[in-house]
Amino acid sequence: MVPVMTRLGFIGLGIMGRGMAANLINDGHDLTVWNRTSAKADGLGANVVATAREVGPASDIVFICVSDTPDVEAVVFGDFGVIHGMTEGDILVDHSTISPGATKAFAAQAAELGVSWLDAPVSGGSEGAEKGTLAVMVGGDSAALETARPFMESFSKSIVHVGDEPGSGQMVKAVNQVLVSLHALAASEALLLAQGAGLDLEKTIAAIENGAAGSWMLSNRGPQMIKRDWEPGFTIDLQQKDIRLILEAADDLGVPVPGVSLVFQLYRGLQAQGLGSDGNHALVKSLEELAGVRLGD
Repeated sequence: MVPVMTRLGFIGLGIMGRGMAANLINDGHDLTVWNRTSAKADGLGANVVATAREVGPASDIVFICVSDTPDVEAVVFGDFGVIHGMTEGDILVDHSTISPGATKAFAAQAAELGVSWLDAPVSGGSEGAEKGTLAVMVGGDSAALETARPFMESFSKSIVHVGDEPGSGQMVKAVNQVLVSLHALAASEALLLAQGAGLDLEKTIAAIENGAAGSWMLSNRGPQMIKRDWEPGFTIDLQQKDIRLILEAADDLGVPVPGVSLVFQLYRGLQAQGLGSDGNHALVKSLEELAGVRLGD
């Protein structure tokens, strides 16, 4: 049963965070929020404060969803960071995708103040955040997770505790993003092959998506590719940030990731063309140039 007196805070109302925060509010939870651009909170129905630090005293559990490692460090440990307003026994749940190594250091700093840190990156795109169907991979103290879980269920369909060690969730997210990156490449190559053969692309997807070759990327982003709809569920720039984290982890571990390395370079070319704000399924554009074939033509 959800504790009725637990106070909740949320920091980061971007492409993922706003949908997650909205689902908490829709489930009847009062929410104190801060975002660098305060207008992102307009119409949300939350208590908006002026600094991240002010979220702390108003919350027992603080959720964070920002872009990168330096952003997490700033909103938590900066001069106006939320940690300065938190007290012993509070829980900080970081839904950002950041460095596993930095996460370990952040969790240790929080622990010195008696604050539990859960690294809980999410997968499922902006539509998953809006529909409340995200998959969450969580590292950190299992008891803290069970306290936070009833609230996380407002925006998630799957919450898996992957390890007690801080950073475990971030490493599983790196594994997740290996698959996302290569599935984007596979879907791009497959649809271009179908285009070159003159096949009906929508029927092609319908014929194969429920078999061994099916994937979330093909079913959800394939139709967007066909329509040349590059609206992001997750941008190329953010995907590149995640791939950088994969490459750093793989280098540290001595594990070869040649496929991901290729995808990184293909996205780099699209970024050079100013396409970093396109959805990550726009990877197909880099292959269209090589093939001299365009989807939908």
